[in-house]
Amino acid sequence: MAGSKDQIVEQLKKRIEGFKPRVVEENVGSVLQVGDGIARVSGLSEAMSSEVIRFETSAGESIYGVVLNLEEDEVGAIVLGDSSAIKEGDRVVRENRILDVPVGEGVIGRVLDPMGNSVDGKGKISSKESGPIEKIAPGVIERASVNTPLQTGIKAIDSMVPIGRGQRELIIGDRQLGKTAIAIDTIINQKGENVKCVYVAIGQKESKIAGIVSKLEEHGAMEYTTVVLAGASDPASTVFIAPYAGCTIAEYFLDKGEDVLIVYDDLSKHAVAYREISLLLRRPPGREAYPGDVFYLHSRLLERACKLSDKHGGGSITALPIIETQAGDVSAYIPTNVISITDGQIYLDSQLFYKGNRPAIDAGNSVSRVGGDAQLKIVKKVAGKMRLEAAQYRELAAFTQFGSDIDKETREKLDRGERLTEILKQDQYSPLDVSKQVIIFYALVNGYLDDVERSKVRDFEKGLYEFVENNSPEILEEIKSKADLDEKLEDEIKDAIGSYKSTWA
Repeated sequence: MAGSKDQIVEQLKKRIEGFKPRVVEENVGSVLQVGDGIARVSGLSEAMSSEVIRFETSAGESIYGVVLNLEEDEVGAIVLGDSSAIKEGDRVVRENRILDVPVGEGVIGRVLDPMGNSVDGKGKISSKESGPIEKIAPGVIERASVNTPLQTGIKAIDSMVPIGRGQRELIIGDRQLGKTAIAIDTIINQKGENVKCVYVAIGQKESKIAGIVSKLEEHGAMEYTTVVLAGASDPASTVFIAPYAGCTIAEYFLDKGEDVLIVYDDLSKHAVAYREISLLLRRPPGREAYPGDVFYLHSRLLERACKLSDKHGGGSITALPIIETQAGDVSAYIPTNVISITDGQIYLDSQLFYKGNRPAIDAGNSVSRVGGDAQLKIVKKVAGKMRLEAAQYRELAAFTQFGSDIDKETREKLDRGERLTEILKQDQYSPLDVSKQVIIFYALVNGYLDDVERSKVRDFEKGLYEFVENNSPEILEEIKSKADLDEKLEDEIKDAIGSYKSTWA
């Protein structure tokens, strides 16, 4: 027994001799004030902007926050969680890191919140990698010009407002006009195109997002899509970080040289959440009570969408931000800000929507500043006149409604415009393959529809697709494989349309 005591004493002596004291320096503060998702903290003199801090509550729970305000005697932070659990005097510790989210293949097919937690009931996100939510956008030298099309499957967009991979194309319009529908159809159309998709729901109703996710699953689109959800009932702090978290997920695939499509639905709610945070942090309000840096809020986000040069991997992020207008006012503060940052806009018009033209895309006010360079040559050649004809038709229709006499040429333009309007109508969740688009655009532009009754144009279109699929499927494959429209292919298209028209008549 004595021997065992001696051994214990000897071991203790060795441990004491080998002990090396380690000094751990921590910058610790305490909560001065908390409420409405905002906390004021004293003692964090070394804290940096956008740094993560940890609130240690009296209940033993850890709640995280992000520093936004650096003041003389205190810091202002947003709380990422339930701020009611934090009390005055609670201990606050610096984390010495920027907020990050899980990235990688493990997030594909999942619905997660902006902090990277699963909200789809399928268990924890299985991802070992993470990325910071704030990142400096690639510089000019790292970028390449946008030259590859991103097909949306929506006839009105692919023909008149084409989108390229790496472009930022704004979808703008009043509420309930189909902005989200365009974005979801574009995601569905990426099936088989080797494009990863990220859908960021900013301040949306959870029931609406549940419906969207079920539609994406129904069409097999969740196999390559991640949904980041900041719900309408979530605090403003969560809504504020949602688009940055979504962009970080997209950037993982960008850095691997892949193509990504990201949808921000919508940035109007994002700006409102940031305004709420800024006012609670007592930052000086500017126009419409938005803070002075509200432009930078969106510019630093949208500039992260780009097409990288081959030297830097050749990947791309295509961004489709959505903005909601009030009574069609595109000159309001946030719409003008985002219009100036993006490379064009798809404008949805309420008058067109109520007339039954869906998607209600106004060709006159919509523009793509780079899409023409990225548009397939075959589509450009066939549909080149359509944008002009659509604009002319709207002008003539507005002029002739006063009952003035119409000459033969004007009547022909109006008739062509009416058929064009019918062709551009498209059901939701039914994106159209580019080869079929080329055939119907060719038929329209070359007068094959001029003697088809307006009410039967869509029946003609549907029948034409079925006829070509059954009798000349090689034409569809040829259109897909060829970059341009040569004489041989044009003759084949003419023969196919002519043969169908003879059976239709």
